[in-house]
Amino acid sequence: MQRHKRRIATALSAVVASLLLSLSLAAPAQAAAHDPIVFVHGLSGDSSSWNDWIADFEADGYSSSELYAWSYDWGQSNATTAQQLATEIKNVLARTGASKVDIVAHSMGVLGSRHYLKNLGGTAYVDDFVSVAGVNHGTSVASWCAWLYTSCKEMQTGSSFLTSLNSGDETPGGVSYASYWSDCDDAVVPNSSALLSGATNVDAGCISHTDMNNDRGVYEQVRGFVA
Repeated sequence: MQRHKRRIATALSAVVASLLLSLSLAAPAQAAAHDPIVFVHGLSGDSSSWNDWIADFEADGYSSSELYAWSYDWGQSNATTAQQLATEIKNVLARTGASKVDIVAHSMGVLGSRHYLKNLGGTAYVDDFVSVAGVNHGTSVASWCAWLYTSCKEMQTGSSFLTSLNSGDETPGGVSYASYWSDCDDAVVPNSSALLSGATNVDAGCISHTDMNNDRGVYEQVRGFVA
């Protein structure tokens, strides 16, 4: 009788072990350590604009599968860019299995990004939004290219695009917003144009417009904000 009981116990143990093994194999993969970041460049830029910061994020523990530098036609309307950004973010979410992304945008890239958030339902898919030297309220410098590019015309202070974008709530939804700006940025004139009502606005000091998105000190603040 004892031998029979031992055989039953052994058989039951084997069944339990098999079930536990099956459950462990069927368990979903561990969630990503961070929200994926989608980087949006500005006028005359491309995905390579973010090479320095992507290297910094990887050195600080992000995987390459969590970092997406995206290129687009910067001469087109920022509304068109917003539509393409919506598709890019959907693709990133599908690829990573994440529920939300963070957006880090430079210069004119903030306009398409903010249009996506405000008008295309982007607040449901974005956790943190970071504007780096963003032309949030326009710049007088845009006059040199407004006749040539739709995107540049939309960057002019008082343009219909900016009037619509900045009407009402400048930081809609449950997204966390931050704007990092320089007090000697010769591309965002006046420099205060970079500030966003309702955001964490940070004066990064005297850093050139083109250096803002590869400056180590600004990077460290951005990384801390999205972490």
